[in-house]
Amino acid sequence: MSPWLAYAGACLLAWLLYVLAGAEFQRGLWQLWEAVYQATLTLWPPMLLGVALYPWVRGLQRRDRRPGSELALHALAALAFGLAWLACEYATAHWLYGADHASAMLRQTALWRVIWGVVVYSAIATGFTAMLQARRARAAAVAAAQAESALARAELAAISGKLDPHFLFNTLNSLIALTRKDARAAEAALLRFSSMLRYVLDSKRSASGRVALAEEIEFVRDYLALESLRLGPRLQIDWQLDPATLQDEIPPLSLQPLVENSIVHAVAPRSQGGSISIRAARDADRGLALSVEDDGPGCDAARLEQASKGRGIGLAALKQRFALDYEGRARLQVRTAPGAGFRVDLWIPQS
Repeated sequence: MSPWLAYAGACLLAWLLYVLAGAEFQRGLWQLWEAVYQATLTLWPPMLLGVALYPWVRGLQRRDRRPGSELALHALAALAFGLAWLACEYATAHWLYGADHASAMLRQTALWRVIWGVVVYSAIATGFTAMLQARRARAAAVAAAQAESALARAELAAISGKLDPHFLFNTLNSLIALTRKDARAAEAALLRFSSMLRYVLDSKRSASGRVALAEEIEFVRDYLALESLRLGPRLQIDWQLDPATLQDEIPPLSLQPLVENSIVHAVAPRSQGGSISIRAARDADRGLALSVEDDGPGCDAARLEQASKGRGIGLAALKQRFALDYEGRARLQVRTAPGAGFRVDLWIPQS
């Protein structure tokens, strides 16, 4: 609310209360007009003088002073406020009724007007101080929220930056190895790799952006096709995708790091290779349920945290990424046991 609107409302309320306190309705309309006259004559000076207190109080708050000196300044200002009120009343009485009446009124009311001036000054100054402090607190809260949002975006961009070099490093190693074996296959792989790079560069335009699941799936298919040239029949893929989920939105590079981890830890190290299952479905909460599961060695519960950290940058980064990107609403769960493979379940809200 504007401080001036609040001040005008407070003045109007004080004026109405003064009128009600002085009016005697049983004695007729004349007494009501008399109360209106007395309220206006008495209250216009403090109401007008109170306007000057807002810049005064704001100026005091902007300067860093000791509490004692600020209290002394308020005391002097309150005394000046009371004297100014008294001077306004004297000038009004002099203009309306003459010098004798104004002098007589001054002698009768001088002390009480100064006292009331201090009281009214204290009330107005306290109100303006509270308004300014509330406005400052709101500004500080907005600035803190903006800083927190900027920090989250920076962290999200840094996390996304961790994923991409990790993917590029492993993929380039695969291409180098393939070039020595089959130049034609390497050429086809480079075409797929260029398509993958285009996806990565597009997704880097906004660290907090979204892509359709179909785009991420196509990217993962290209990645797996490239890896299958290196691993051959040792890599088995089981796709279980609900067509209704393909237009759901997810952060880019959400599935590929999980698939890559399964290849690195469950397929590539074993002579017999392994299989990876990739599933996408809608759940009862209308969220997107994704899972990547391999049939690798897995680990026990005691080593789950170490295994999560050891399974490349992707898993740890995704945990933090979802915490930032979805404000804690997205979920990532790891399921594993010795000899039972490794499974990561993602749940991503769609509203």
